[in-house]
Amino acid sequence: MHHFEYRDDELFCEQVPLAKIAAEVGTPVYVYSHATLERHYKVFDNALGANKHIVCYSVKANSNLAVLRTLVAMGAGVDTVSRGEIFRALKVGADPKKIVFSGVGKREDEIVYGLEQGILAFNVESTSELHAIERVAARLGKRAPISLRVNPDVDAETHPYISTGLKKNKFGIGVAEARKTFIDASRMKHIEVVGIDCHIGSQLTKTSPFKDAIARLGELTRSLVKEGVTIRYVDIGGGLGIPYNQEDPPSPAEYGKAIEEAMAAFTGLDVTLICEPGRVIVGNAGVLMTRTLYLKQGEIKNFVIVDAAMNDLIRPAFYDSYHAIWPVKKQSGPQTYVADVVGPICETGDFLARDRALGQKPAEGDLLVLMSAGAYGFTMSSNYNTRQRAAEVMVKGSEYAVVRRREELEDMIKNESVPSFVG
Repeated sequence: MHHFEYRDDELFCEQVPLAKIAAEVGTPVYVYSHATLERHYKVFDNALGANKHIVCYSVKANSNLAVLRTLVAMGAGVDTVSRGEIFRALKVGADPKKIVFSGVGKREDEIVYGLEQGILAFNVESTSELHAIERVAARLGKRAPISLRVNPDVDAETHPYISTGLKKNKFGIGVAEARKTFIDASRMKHIEVVGIDCHIGSQLTKTSPFKDAIARLGELTRSLVKEGVTIRYVDIGGGLGIPYNQEDPPSPAEYGKAIEEAMAAFTGLDVTLICEPGRVIVGNAGVLMTRTLYLKQGEIKNFVIVDAAMNDLIRPAFYDSYHAIWPVKKQSGPQTYVADVVGPICETGDFLARDRALGQKPAEGDLLVLMSAGAYGFTMSSNYNTRQRAAEVMVKGSEYAVVRRREELEDMIKNESVPSFVG
């Protein structure tokens, strides 16, 4: 559910016409609905109400400060994968004791930063990382709170690039190795074992992989408790999918029920559930608006050339992903136009849609919107072809504000220099 809808054939975000934003801010531009963010967080949080839990929003999905502040103000914690994401979370008032730090390649300065800020836990992904955290904590005279990320070898049945819970993936520690690593960690002077963690992938459309993974965590946890290892947090990651096209993912209520049933594996243990939703919170809360530049009729297909490109939204080129395309202004007439929607970048892979039945044929200057672009849209954007990154706008009711201005040309070169020995 989202708050983008047509009124008299004109597309609105909440109470603001998108054409007004385009006229005043320009394109391409990301537009986020505050009401949708709030609703999605509440629905997800309520779905887990039967369990003692912390919802740690996955910052990598959308790290805009206004988005983060909206969720943190509602009580969300955050799941981070870099020092920069921790920094962003703290900037908007996140509670350090609701921050978890994931990722396979934490640098020493990032470990120092997490310890100094007093975060809830480092989600440790390898024995090498565990020893690195121990060394840093010892040097600082601290005990580092850690959860071990267990790779449960569960097939998430998703795109291979976003599957993370199989033996062949780079993430986590295998179940057989994890038991010994937990015991070793519990004996380290500067390590405090606080939890167990897993994450099996993204854009999941079934609950069974979650249940399988949690069952394996439960079995391992019970064996660890018998060995005297204390487990206070069970982090089950994120990954719940959203409908981009024909997908039919579980609702948050269905997900919550499945998790509650699976958590029976921890009956009798005093644990707090941590989940790390990202896409399911922000995916359908944002769109990318773009303007049609040219229409081109090739020998075998039509092209709609727009001012957004793969540097603005890389998901179609990277994952061959689908984003519905809506006109900002509906037109009457035949609805049969099929075309590739492409950007200005000098790559054949620069497309936003291929062989797409757009319905109405756009005219030069018409505005189009790529739906479900709130997650992994701006955060994966770049300056490829020295293109300025898009502006970001948040709408709340009848008001809107630019929450990231469009880059200027000077912004893109401000950190570069030409040494005296060149030229």
